[in-house]
Amino acid sequence: MFPILFHLPDWFPFLGGEPVTSFGVMMFAAFVTAGVVLKAEMTRNGYDGERAWDFVFMAVIGGIIGAKVYYVLLNFDRLQAEGLSFLFQRGGMVWYGGFLLAAALVLWEAKKSPIPVRKAMDFCAPALALAYAVGRIGCFLVGDDWGRPTDSWVGIAFPNGFPPTRVDVIEQQFGITVDPELIAKYGDVVPVHPTQLYEVGMSTLIFFVLWSLRKRTFQPGWLFALWLALAGAERFVVEFFRAKDDRFFGILTLAQIISLGLVVVGVAWTIRLRGPGETPAGAR
Repeated sequence: MFPILFHLPDWFPFLGGEPVTSFGVMMFAAFVTAGVVLKAEMTRNGYDGERAWDFVFMAVIGGIIGAKVYYVLLNFDRLQAEGLSFLFQRGGMVWYGGFLLAAALVLWEAKKSPIPVRKAMDFCAPALALAYAVGRIGCFLVGDDWGRPTDSWVGIAFPNGFPPTRVDVIEQQFGITVDPELIAKYGDVVPVHPTQLYEVGMSTLIFFVLWSLRKRTFQPGWLFALWLALAGAERFVVEFFRAKDDRFFGILTLAQIISLGLVVVGVAWTIRLRGPGETPAGAR
């Protein structure tokens, strides 16, 4: 994997010598991707496409702060042990925390714009799906958010991951007992499910579904509701393959509980909004 792409030259102001990580680059690419897709949809529907970057700016602020706050809450014991330095460590970001705060800020921005809020949400749906896929490529490149040990053909080892897929890390940090046969075959670093790539593929598929439906006639808000349901279902399934230390609900993780909530809300919303709308979401 490629966790660090290069180091900034020493003469670079303030950040000289600092590493540029693949995760950081792909996170930047994810926000740019969202902006490009959102701008295209807003322009096609007769709105000022440049306002898309206002939404993206709010998503950046909310996404980064929300993701970090959520991670700190899940690891409050580390905050108590390590102090404020824990807040400024690289990494340590959780998607759902970022999504919740970013969604709130984007909705606030949408209310100030001339775009009806539910239409703005529909414009955001394909952008969210594709941006999420791009962001998960960063997780793969940096070797984070991998899955449970496997000897299947899809298995990939992350010897330099964050953290690496070493037997001691898997057993001590995630509480997963590694099959002795895997250890005998692969040694101290074992292959795991590349759950990052599973999410890249599934979220890209969701994007194409939403993209193909965006020109059809439906009630405003329906496309976003569909994304909620599909994205929640995707994350719920992938979590079964993830190496996680937050299975607070039996075999289910906290992310799966949130995912189920999104699926319920999304399905209920799509049912409520079913039927032809007053105007197609993208027929201008």
